[in-house]
Amino acid sequence: MSSEVVTDMSHAEYQARIAELEARLEESEDTLAAIRRGDFDAVVVEGPGGERLVYTLENADRPYRVLIEQIQEGALTLSHEGTVLYCNRRLAAILGARQETLIGHSLRRFVQPGQEAALSALLEGALRRPARGEIALRDEAGEPRPVYLSLNRLERDGEAPLLCGVLTDLTEERSRLHELAEANARLTAEIAERERIEEALRQAQKLEAVGQLTGGVAHDFNNLLTVIKSSTDLLKRRDLPEDRRSRYVLAIADTVDRAAKLTGQLLAFARRQALKPETFDASASVASIGDMVGTLTGARIHVVTRLPDRPCCVHADPSQFDTALINIAVNARDAMQGEGELTITVEAAEGIPASRTEEAVPGPFVAVSVSDTGTGIPPAILDRIFEPFFTTKGVGQGTGLGLSQVFGFAKQSGGEVLVRSEVGRGTTFTLYLPRAEMPAAAPKPGGAADEAQVDGHGTCVLVVEDNAEVGRFATQTLEELGYSTVWVRDAEAALAELERIPFRFDVVFSDVVMPGRDGVDLANEIRQRRPEMPIVLTSGYSHVLAREGTHGFELLHKPYSVEQLSLMLSRVVAAGRRGRA
Repeated sequence: MSSEVVTDMSHAEYQARIAELEARLEESEDTLAAIRRGDFDAVVVEGPGGERLVYTLENADRPYRVLIEQIQEGALTLSHEGTVLYCNRRLAAILGARQETLIGHSLRRFVQPGQEAALSALLEGALRRPARGEIALRDEAGEPRPVYLSLNRLERDGEAPLLCGVLTDLTEERSRLHELAEANARLTAEIAERERIEEALRQAQKLEAVGQLTGGVAHDFNNLLTVIKSSTDLLKRRDLPEDRRSRYVLAIADTVDRAAKLTGQLLAFARRQALKPETFDASASVASIGDMVGTLTGARIHVVTRLPDRPCCVHADPSQFDTALINIAVNARDAMQGEGELTITVEAAEGIPASRTEEAVPGPFVAVSVSDTGTGIPPAILDRIFEPFFTTKGVGQGTGLGLSQVFGFAKQSGGEVLVRSEVGRGTTFTLYLPRAEMPAAAPKPGGAADEAQVDGHGTCVLVVEDNAEVGRFATQTLEELGYSTVWVRDAEAALAELERIPFRFDVVFSDVVMPGRDGVDLANEIRQRRPEMPIVLTSGYSHVLAREGTHGFELLHKPYSVEQLSLMLSRVVAAGRRGRA
């Protein structure tokens, strides 16, 4: 209505118009309330063109009823006590009953024993706020039916509230979970069985390797012992000429050296040798042994060295480094059948490249490569070339320990050895060692006098050795050299002797591997009590030395000669006297 119309209307007409509008509003509100109460069976409304449109409640409600009946979830209406007032067909199917038989029965009838409290909590909670939770039901036949129930409060004018909700059947989900659990259990069992088989295979491979190693060691050592045994038997003959006697003595000495070398190679492969690492220029070492390599390979093999302009320093045992290069060179010589080209290259590297079995290792390294033009290594045996006593050479042409020493030395020095080979075109071994900075040159102690075999002149040596034969040999040898000796068999006895008569001993000569406290532990204890006391350790093998080094003490490897023992003791005693002067 426009403002002009209102202005032109009289006051009485205006009041009548307001009364008409209020009546229509009241009628609309009554109609709406009646619809809400369900008092009408139909609603008649005026359409856009003035036509009359009739809507029955049955027609308006039908789409929602169809929706409720067709959904795949159970729908229900409950009294506040849990009695079923309405349910759809899906709910009846879940509970295994007909719809009409469910109406009027309590939902508690279908609750599994022990779940009553859970259902009561859901019903009571839903009267205050929406509630949901998982409960265990059972169908009409008694079969378990795990379900998830969601309930909400439904208000009614002047009457007690109802609960309407949705019930989701979890049976299939639980079945799938059970199947997954069974599949997981089968997979776990298969993995365990596979691990057991793999462990059995590894054990078999270990036993095979141990058998091969034991057989190789037994073969080589029995050969050496045969030479020693035969020589000692011949030395017992009274009518033996002096020249032959000397020859047999030299044969024994040479065989002992070969046995010591064999033991060293085994320890090198196992990374158990006691290294004496120091910082040196790998290029200079390669240059210094170039002539030796040429002599080993022969005149028909051309040896080429490619060295950098700047030093490439490493921190490793220089003696083992030279031995590794010689072992690779000898292997290359045999692969070239005495003719070809051998190239030794030294260069700085910024890491160890990845191999078939190892990941790449970043960091500063020095790479020493030895390449040959030989026959190459077949792929089938490439993974076995570092195994001890594995060799493709004929009987008597090699022990199979050369490359094992290279492998052990590289690993124990914190590096790696990689091999690249192509059948018919040659092989390249690359030795990677940690790069180091060359320290400032320090003057070497002693001089030529230290290298000579010096008489003991009564110098007193405390010998610590648990092996009776070795202890007797050491004391007899020292006494023949002019030393006076006291022999004890363990660390505690040695400490007691040092305390019993102070300043009696000039040097301690101790084995490393002993029962109770080892020689390294004893030496450290003596160093704390008597810092000025010279100490020499000796060992054929010690896991302590292999793992931790010599701790700064002088080390004499077993087997040692009389000359080596004499030179070592005279040097450390002289150095100790200079330190006290």
